[in-house]
Amino acid sequence: MLQFWTALQAWKASEHGATMVEYGIVVALIAVVSILVVGALGVDVFNAFDQSQSNLDPGAGPTPPTP
Repeated sequence: MLQFWTALQAWKASEHGATMVEYGIVVALIAVVSILVVGALGVDVFNAFDQSQSNLDPGAGPTPPTP
């Protein structure tokens, strides 16, 4: 049991693995990809939600945004 505890303490003290900087980079990349996808598919997604809402309740559909 002592060997396991010692190994666990050594593992906690090691600095291998991802650091906060790497996590920040991953989050930034996810944000950029999300913005690009929403920008590219925004109108299509709006139209899909609008159509599905119209199918559920024909009188309550939103008006599309004006450019």
